[in-house]
Amino acid sequence: MHIAPFDNQNAPVVDVNDDVVPLAYFNIARLREGERFTSDVPGYETCLVPAHGTIDVEVQASKGGSARLFEAIGQRDSIWDGHPSATYVPVGSTARIVCRSASAEVFVGGARFDESYEPFAVRASDIDPVQYGSDDTKTHRKIKHILGQKPPGRVGRLLVSELFTVGAGGWSGYPPHKHDTDRLPEETRHNEIYNFRFRPESGFGLQLLQREGAPLGQAYHLLNGSTLKIGAGYHPCVAAPGHEMYYFTIIAGASQRSLRQFFQPTYAYQVETIPGIKDMIAKFR
Repeated sequence: MHIAPFDNQNAPVVDVNDDVVPLAYFNIARLREGERFTSDVPGYETCLVPAHGTIDVEVQASKGGSARLFEAIGQRDSIWDGHPSATYVPVGSTARIVCRSASAEVFVGGARFDESYEPFAVRASDIDPVQYGSDDTKTHRKIKHILGQKPPGRVGRLLVSELFTVGAGGWSGYPPHKHDTDRLPEETRHNEIYNFRFRPESGFGLQLLQREGAPLGQAYHLLNGSTLKIGAGYHPCVAAPGHEMYYFTIIAGASQRSLRQFFQPTYAYQVETIPGIKDMIAKFR
């Protein structure tokens, strides 16, 4: 399901217990220097990622105990500049954010979970990048794993990453794949949320959603700031020529954190023809 760009006024873009993606949560907080924002999402672990700007984050457990302060999270001017950094906020904890730069835009991604771990910071040096595909296969892209295969702390069901098309135009999430059913070892059930950005901002793309067994899928027109909820089905997307595409990615597991993708059988052979794709798949496990 597509959500067109809008001013969410720091309220959840995709709230808890959503009809399409009940396992996942997404918010965007936009702040000016000195402004504060409190993120409290009961029943969900969350990850706070500045798209731009710098924030301090104080994490307080609801059961008391000492608060943890993580300073100077975020050191980039935009999503297109440098690696991200982040703060992991466990279930049952409240995060108090203070903007330390002229402005900040903070992505808040979450996953439903029922245990509480320790908060931690993800610094730029912790980011796990992978690049795969090629210009010849029209699948060249880069992924920056924020909460990936080996985060710097313990995480329950949440995977968070940033994905970029490399070059101007091209396919992503290809070959078509899905992860809507728990049937190990072939596939796991994970809900997914994307928030898209384009450079230049006038850019656009298309997102395909095709349910298993359906002869046709649905296509959604993606603009700068579009949000997409993926509860089921195959879901490749494409950026129009002349534009770079980025999407902030939240993946929330039903029974485990490790993601097992099932590739659409008609196109699965291309896993063997796209350079580096097997390394990409391994990074989500």
